Formats: sequence, structure tokens, C-alpha cells
Amino acid sequence: YQTAPGRLQIDTLLLKLPVLGDVLRKSAVSRFTRTLGTLISSGVSILDGLEITARTAGNMVIHNAVMESRASIAGGETIAAPLAKSKVFPPMVISMISVGEQTGGMDEMLSKIADFYDDEVDAAVSALLSLMEPIMIVVLGVIVGGMVVAMYLPIFDMVNAVQ
Repeated sequence: YQTAPGRLQIDTLLLKLPVLGDVLRKSAVSRFTRTLGTLISSGVSILDGLEITARTAGNMVIHNAVMESRASIAGGETIAAPLAKSKVFPPMVISMISVGEQTGGMDEMLSKIADFYDDEVDAAVSALLSLMEPIMIVVLGVIVGGMVVAMYLPIFDMVNAVQ
């Protein structure tokens, strides 16, 4: 995680993980849309907002996708088209950003996306935690059972040695 290529590889692998990758992607999308929506609503230009948002992404894959889309937008493209090309963002996000662009309510649309993905992240984390509870109980049972066996085996060995 010390070098940029290493960070990119690790972040790519993290996003491909079955359960955790989905949570990380939704969290990053939520952070991206919330930050960009707040910046746009406070009067920051879209190009500056994308640059700031890319730095807050917390994931090199998403950072690179946002910076590539920023370069395309500076060249005159819409916001949704380069984000769709990156294939990092879900289709629903791209569609809602496109609608926000066409209607002129980009900041409101980004806030709605962020609210939706915040709820999705909360639900996914709750499901993940409820899955972990039985696993933790089994692990603790094995640890306690191992300690009990480790304490009683020498006692049984001494009893057998006395006989």
C-alpha cells in the first residue's frame, strides 16, 4: 500500500471481494455523491468539485475513474458519459446523474443518491454483523474448549501415573 501501483492493485482486489467489495463500493459511491453534491450546492465548479471529491474517495480505482471523467468533462463531455465508461459506478448512479444534469438539479440528485447508498451500506453492514455473530460464538467456544482440555489433560495424566 506504499506505492501507487500497489495501492491500485489492492483497491482493485478489495472491490472484487464478494461481500466486502460490495460494501466498499457502495460506501465510496455514497461518499463521492455526498461530497460532490455538497460542493456543487455551495457554488464550487464541477471540475474543482470532481478534483476535491477524487481525493476524498478513499479508493484508487474510484479516484482514477473520477479524474478520468474530470478530464473528459473539461473536454466538453457530459458528467454521466465518462462515469459510465469507467464501469466503476452502478448504472443507477449514472442514470440519476444524467437526469440531474438534464434537469439542472444536480446537487439534489447527488444528495438523493447519497441517501440511498447510505441506507444500502447500513443494511449491508447490519447483515454482515448478523452473519459474524454465530461465527464468533463458535470461535470462542473452540477457544474455551481448548483451554479446558489443556487444563484437565495434565490432571488426568497425573492420576494415571499414580495408579
